[in-house]
Amino acid sequence: MAGFPEKAKVVIVGLGGIVGASVAHHLAERGWDDIVGIDKSGIPTDIGSTAHASDFCYSTSHDYLSCWTTLYSIEFFEKMGHYARVGGIEVARVGDDERMTEIRRKVSSGKAFGTRARLMDAAEVKEKFPLVEESVVQGGLWDPDAGLVIPRSQTVAGILIDEAEKAGKLKSFANTPATSLVLEDGRIKGVVTPRGTILADRVVVCAGLWGRMIAEMAGEDLPVMPIDHPLTFFGPFDEFSGTGKEIGWPLLRDQGNSAYMRDTGDPTTSEGGMIEWGYYEEHAPRLCHPRELLGKEEARLSPSQRDLDMEQILEPLERAIELTPILGELGYDERRSFNGLLQVSTDGNAMLGESTQHRGLWYCVGVWVKDGPGMGKLLADWMTDGRTGIDHSRIDVSRFYPHQLSEEFIANRCGEAAKKVYNPGIHPREPFETSRNLRRSPFHEREKELGGYFMELGGWERAHGYAANEHLLERYGNRVPVRENEWDNRHFWRVSNAEQLAMSDDCGLINLSHFAVLDVEGPDHVALMEWVCAARIGGDANVGKGIYTHFLDDEGMVRADLTVFRMGDRCRVVDGADAGPRDYHYLRRVAEEKGFDVTVTDVSERYVTIGIWGPNARVNLQKVVADPDGLNPENFPFAAVKPVEIAGKKISAFRISYVGEQGWELHMPYEDGLAVWDALRSTGVMAVGIETYANSRRMEKSLRLQNADLLTEYNLLEAGLQRPKVKEADFRGKAKHVEHRARAHQPATLCTLVMTDNRDASGVERYPVGILPVQDPETGDTLVDELGRRSYTSSIAYGPTVGRNIALAYLPHAYAEEGRKLQVEYFGEAFPVEVAAIGYRPLYDPENLKPRS
Repeated sequence: MAGFPEKAKVVIVGLGGIVGASVAHHLAERGWDDIVGIDKSGIPTDIGSTAHASDFCYSTSHDYLSCWTTLYSIEFFEKMGHYARVGGIEVARVGDDERMTEIRRKVSSGKAFGTRARLMDAAEVKEKFPLVEESVVQGGLWDPDAGLVIPRSQTVAGILIDEAEKAGKLKSFANTPATSLVLEDGRIKGVVTPRGTILADRVVVCAGLWGRMIAEMAGEDLPVMPIDHPLTFFGPFDEFSGTGKEIGWPLLRDQGNSAYMRDTGDPTTSEGGMIEWGYYEEHAPRLCHPRELLGKEEARLSPSQRDLDMEQILEPLERAIELTPILGELGYDERRSFNGLLQVSTDGNAMLGESTQHRGLWYCVGVWVKDGPGMGKLLADWMTDGRTGIDHSRIDVSRFYPHQLSEEFIANRCGEAAKKVYNPGIHPREPFETSRNLRRSPFHEREKELGGYFMELGGWERAHGYAANEHLLERYGNRVPVRENEWDNRHFWRVSNAEQLAMSDDCGLINLSHFAVLDVEGPDHVALMEWVCAARIGGDANVGKGIYTHFLDDEGMVRADLTVFRMGDRCRVVDGADAGPRDYHYLRRVAEEKGFDVTVTDVSERYVTIGIWGPNARVNLQKVVADPDGLNPENFPFAAVKPVEIAGKKISAFRISYVGEQGWELHMPYEDGLAVWDALRSTGVMAVGIETYANSRRMEKSLRLQNADLLTEYNLLEAGLQRPKVKEADFRGKAKHVEHRARAHQPATLCTLVMTDNRDASGVERYPVGILPVQDPETGDTLVDELGRRSYTSSIAYGPTVGRNIALAYLPHAYAEEGRKLQVEYFGEAFPVEVAAIGYRPLYDPENLKPRS
């Protein structure tokens, strides 16, 4: 045993699991050395989730990042010679049409994200998995890449650690817990253990179920919680005796019953000769705070395993026996069966990235086996390059607001997430039910009186439409379709489209209080913003203006999309609610790295915003401002920010539009919001729901949405948002941005598509939601650009002004032609679309008050 080191370049806390081992491997692969890994258990772990994981991998998901990490991990395991690509089946039972519909959606998502899933009928399900009662099955999905890590992910973890040690890159120490962290001036300096203190400028927490406890040592929290996952075993099952296989049949998912099933192979293998049946408790999941985990010496089984009461699973097990009768025929092995703890997060995504409180402290927590190597790869790239090749906004630990890190919020939302682990058909617009009404605008009660249909973003309650406006359907009903399909209509309110049309004829108010607002102050506030922004921020001419701009990363790819107000003594950043926390921490980090003397303050809850738009916006606003002439075009040019007075309140008016209509954003202190709202409403201006702003009208206007249309996988020119000239001042990503501009053409371009026929095979008109693959109609193949990036809809909505379903999607250069006929796939059916615009080109021109033909 090597002596315990006093220093290291990086310490991995929780080395023994598949996640910690994968991080170590990929760091070493990227050229890191002097890595020290510690674990409170053996190495590989004998107490973590990896020690009892089911170890199967499915690549079926509705988001690209998850599919990418799983496909990467599958290939990684297979290259090591430790993966059985036996395939996987998902079944829908007879009568469960919702599950069958969801399976069709998964196949379409697979085509978008590069998986090979396809549909199968009941006979093929029976052929591939003979233990199924065919008469119970309606149909299913076949994932040929699904399979099992063999013999165990625990074994793979051990091999990765051994290889890194033999290469001289890693030293590992088992039974060595982290007892505290050495923190100094906002930076990690080392890890304290019973064997001694290791000084290091970088520490990676891969402690799985115990990740929150390590974070607690740093005075912060992670929004994850362990949940019980019943794992049961039935046998003996001798079908694969003498084969030496770790698994014989494909994996079987019965997600309508929140369950899965697999055989464990040859009885002579370590865990063979059984049928494993696992269940995810959809209705009453049991959560366990990490501080409640038992110590190794206290636990009867293991700290990550709890005793299973058969009563917990009787009902779903009875349903499972209907599908696979052999479970009722084999003996139940109570000795082997248990509740295995696994981890879920508040939003269903993993926790990766650098601590928001301490530089050099990194997290890789809430990761399952199927994603372990993929997430390890992303983290190693992130630590090495400062970025990842795949947009990581969904998993960045800095994505949370402070209110989302309270213990109550974490318990509530993790409880909801636990119910959805195997839940059939989570809708893309599915709202959370718990921890609501945490952030409300000062005019929230007024919106309730109007019958607001509320959804939530960043904790803010936002009305997507108002029942009080449903009389508008009498006027505009012939232009607002009824969505006959329940899925298309779920969490959508038809009045929203009528509100948009009424706003375009007259005027409307939209509650924009969800904006994240950040104040950047100090001697170097302009210098900081000039460095991070692609647009010019400096110069006296920009004082009093709102500047729409982007943050780029070092590769010139789009990292953020926002507006900067140049005020006399500060820059005010107005940002999207879901991007606000990440951009806040990013600005603080860049300021520190560059040595800028600034203070960045999140003032989101101190200020609120109201949008007033429409052809009559000016005349209505003039009725309530103290100086009506100040709003005339010659006095208030586009993009100007000027003080105005309404109802005796001093507010900032910004002449801008995100809906293709003339008007203003009105920014004011929270306490003044109600008076301003009431004054505007007193003119007769109607309230319009956020649906118009966030989806339908902004799509008609060809406006992009951060974290959807704008990702670090694409550059500013591909997004169609490049400025006419590159500013003279240096900025982050400038060199690469200049390189991109010098290309003869971009590999892909964000284009606007319109659906030319939205009737499905049964004649029902469809109004798609979610992400759809974009395909060549002649081959049915999903489009792929020269960099290997696949084409799918990044945004989609029905535009009542143009009377079409509209989508944005990045298309390969060869396909980015106006008028080009393509198709999208929705629930397994192909629908024709046409390229209506290349780059930023609106379908609706408010100056002419008519849509483009």
